[in-house]
Amino acid sequence: MLVIDCHAHIYSPDEERYPPAARPLRVPGGGGSIQDLRAVMHANGVAAVRAIQTVSFYGYDNRYLADVSRANPGRVSGVCTLDPDDPRSPEILWRLVQEHGVKSLRSIPAESRTRFDHPAVRRLWQAAHELGITVDIFLMQLEWVEGAERLLREFPHLTVAFCHCLDLKPGEEYRKKLEAVLRLARFPNLIAKVDFISTGTAKGFPGDDLHEAALKIIGAYGAERCVWGSNYPNRLWTPRMSYEEHLRIFREVLPLKEEDRRQILGETARRLWFPDIGEGTSLSPSHPRIGG
Repeated sequence: MLVIDCHAHIYSPDEERYPPAARPLRVPGGGGSIQDLRAVMHANGVAAVRAIQTVSFYGYDNRYLADVSRANPGRVSGVCTLDPDDPRSPEILWRLVQEHGVKSLRSIPAESRTRFDHPAVRRLWQAAHELGITVDIFLMQLEWVEGAERLLREFPHLTVAFCHCLDLKPGEEYRKKLEAVLRLARFPNLIAKVDFISTGTAKGFPGDDLHEAALKIIGAYGAERCVWGSNYPNRLWTPRMSYEEHLRIFREVLPLKEEDRRQILGETARRLWFPDIGEGTSLSPSHPRIGG
C-alpha cells in the first residue's frame, strides 16, 4: 500500500549555511535532517513526504526547505511558510515556486497571527492560485474559523489542506473544535490532515481518546479528502507517540475500510502532490534523489 507522509518538519545540521532564528525550538537530542527523515521513512515503507517549513526553528527563512525541494522534485513536496504581514511575501512565494519547485504555501493569520480575514492573507492566497499550487491552512484556534471560512468561500478552486484539524485534543474545547471541523467539511476544496492523534492524545499509543474524532472527520470529509501526516521529528512534536505508532493507527488500528486506508495513507496525496509515484512504490534507503 502506498504511504505518503503529508506533514514532516526538517532541520539542517549545517547551521552556518542555514542559520536558525533567535531562540530556536530544537529537537531533543538533535537530528531531524532530510537524511534522518529518509531513514525513518524507509524503515516504515513511506514513499514520499510533504516537508513543512519549520518556523519555530528558521522563522520565515525557507532556504533549507527550498534547497531540499529543488534537489528532490519527485519525493519531497515543499510547503513554505511566509509572513503575510511582510509585503514582499507574494514575490518570495513566486520565486520559491518557480526557482525551487515548492508546491504549497502554509498560510498563517496576519497581523502577528490574529486573523485570516485580512488583505495580506488574501494576497498570498491569490498568488498561490495564480501559481497553481495548494495551501496548508494553520487554523488552530476557534476564533480564527470565521475568517478562514470567508477565505474558503472566496477561493473555491484553491485546494487547501487543514493542518491538525484545529489542534484537536481532549479537553474543554474538544467538542466545540470537533463541531467546527465537521462544519468546515462543507467546503469541497478543504482536505483534512488527520494527523492530530499523535499531537493531541493524552494517553500515547494507540491514542484512542481521539479515534472518535478521526472517524467522524473521515466520515464527514470522505477518505478521498483526508491525508495522513507523521508530525516528524516525533521526539519534539509527538513525544507520546513514535512515527511507527502513529502510522500503525491508520494502517491497522482504526476500523477503516481497505479502500479508505488507501486513500488516507497515500492515494489522496498522490493525486494532489505526487502524480508520478506508482502505487507500489516504497523508498529505497539510499534513494539518490533525496538529499540536500
